[in-house]
Amino acid sequence: MEELINMDKQLLLMINGSDSSFVDNLILILTNAKTWIPLYIGLAYVVCRVNRDLRSILLIIGGAALCVLLAGGVDDMIVKPLVARWRPTHDPEIGSMVDVVDGYRGGNYGFFSAHAANTFSIAIYISLLMRQRLLTLFMVAWSLTNCYTRLYLGVHYPGDICVGLIWGGLVGYSVYRFYYCRLAVPASYPLRLCYIPMAILLLTILAAVTAALFLT
Repeated sequence: MEELINMDKQLLLMINGSDSSFVDNLILILTNAKTWIPLYIGLAYVVCRVNRDLRSILLIIGGAALCVLLAGGVDDMIVKPLVARWRPTHDPEIGSMVDVVDGYRGGNYGFFSAHAANTFSIAIYISLLMRQRLLTLFMVAWSLTNCYTRLYLGVHYPGDICVGLIWGGLVGYSVYRFYYCRLAVPASYPLRLCYIPMAILLLTILAAVTAALFLT
């Protein structure tokens, strides 16, 4: 176990930070949950277009909220305080070696990553809901992008991210299978509508890159 922990720390130091102020600015934008509000609106629009009755729409939105509650809420309220593993930025052993970006260090404890759990639970839930392979690819890439930002900023170890992804995947699948499928009949989502959140995702990243350039 000690060897795995040491490998986790060494891998983090290899990934963390860079000498580029542009990349620093870009990562800070991408890691901010508010950056992805347009994506959530786009997904909600598709849900409303396909599901005409209010009950179905509320069930789907409730499922997304349940994903966040179980994925991130359980982590923040139960797991992190119990495990009490220092974030790299606060770790007495390697904290001084971590490249801190713009003073951002996060809270004291980092096991496991709520960013990884939350985004991957939503990615899996939406992928199962809409059943379009291309959208699934985009949603998983979105989640992994969020995960990378946490490693870059030095606020999570790779192990924190991996466990977060596993827990998030289990939550997303469970919410879809044991909550949504038991209360509603899954609808069919045409690919042409699924292009909307995919386009929004690409435009959001392009806007983030542009903003990072102006801030550099």
